[in-house]
Amino acid sequence: MPSTAITLKSTENEQNLIIHRPISGLSLKGNIQIPGDKSISHRALMLGAIAEGETRIQGLLLGEDPRSTASCFQAMGAQISELNSEFVTVNGVGLGQLQEPFDILNAGNSGTTLRLMLGLLASHPGRFFTVTGDSSLRSRPMSRVVQPLQQMGAQIWGRKGNSLAPLAIQGQSLKPIHYYSPIASAQVKSCILLAGLMVEGETTVTEPALSRDHSERMLQAFGAKLRIDPETNSVTVIGSAQLQGQTVIVPGDISSAAFWLVAGAIVPDSDLLIENVGVNPTRIGILDALEMMGADITLEHQRIIAGEPVADLRVRHGRLKACTIEGDLIPRLIDEIPILAVAAIFAEGTTIIRDAAELRVKESDRLAVMASQLNRMGAQITELSDGLEISGGTPLTGTDVDSYTDHRIAMSLAIAALNATHTTTIHRAEAAAISYPNFMTTLQHVCG
Repeated sequence: MPSTAITLKSTENEQNLIIHRPISGLSLKGNIQIPGDKSISHRALMLGAIAEGETRIQGLLLGEDPRSTASCFQAMGAQISELNSEFVTVNGVGLGQLQEPFDILNAGNSGTTLRLMLGLLASHPGRFFTVTGDSSLRSRPMSRVVQPLQQMGAQIWGRKGNSLAPLAIQGQSLKPIHYYSPIASAQVKSCILLAGLMVEGETTVTEPALSRDHSERMLQAFGAKLRIDPETNSVTVIGSAQLQGQTVIVPGDISSAAFWLVAGAIVPDSDLLIENVGVNPTRIGILDALEMMGADITLEHQRIIAGEPVADLRVRHGRLKACTIEGDLIPRLIDEIPILAVAAIFAEGTTIIRDAAELRVKESDRLAVMASQLNRMGAQITELSDGLEISGGTPLTGTDVDSYTDHRIAMSLAIAALNATHTTTIHRAEAAAISYPNFMTTLQHVCG
């Protein structure tokens, strides 16, 4: 059978991914090992850096975002070994002992690094910190964490009313609060909980819907005292805490698995087994959405590893149907909406995605970019203020498209190109390395 030709072409300023799909004969087969979970990797590095003793991390994601986290905490005194996917050791400084850095802390493209780190920096009395990021991160809203931290007594200054990086932080002795978050955001929740570690008393966050709970699980594993109320979507941290280094085993990232789940579902005669995937209930919205669409996905070898549920995911090609994705499901699949938009193109009927305005302030305006780039390929997608309306059943034709330096856009367009005739060129495809460094290699493997 003819195989899809996949090549990389580097220019002075960018790397382009070129996918030429044969008219017939392509199918995706094989077993896939995906990178470690990005959310868990960030948190393991951070908590290891502020804990006492040694933390050992197995399966760390080697993308650019966790490297930014490691670099920032190394600058504040934590000893972190060379990053690799086998074992990384972190010798922490102890809670409240982060050093004032010599230079500006640079979070790169990582909103998780910057937002979570702010909670720790704000609660270090007598120390001064300045944080920034790349051009994309400097345009993303920080007021959602700055405002609750200011309610706790934090002193933070930045552009546009303290809402944009670069940000300057004068550490303070903070006070506990009960924060009612207007959005379901693990970054907001985690930032406040981290700040509350050093605050005497109880600091509580209540959300309108449940967001991912990796911080709660890991904080408890490191020794923090938490109280969780699932009925009200509330989490309370009881300070001041003591954290002790742990061994953390990072499962595969379901956000990375999502690209292969959709690829296997839409490319005819495909059968993929994605191994060692974290299936935390707060993260499996992608599985729920694909089940609503009729995708043929089964969970195999389900087990618990270091407190996180893990499974192997098998996906086979099948007929998809349109659905509506909205409400409380959105926080559990917010990062997977770009690739779900690709699935919807190949579903029968019209798929509606609502309540996803958060996507407009990610690494790019993901609603606008996915609509514009997929429409260039022949899709029929209408932008909504908070989502997308996608008419299924329209064949795609390869053309030039752009990732807008957004890793999830780059990978979503690559999966769409597998079901497009002729040649697709994805400009600035190197963005995929932010969360999935070996995405191109895996793509070539499953298409071979």
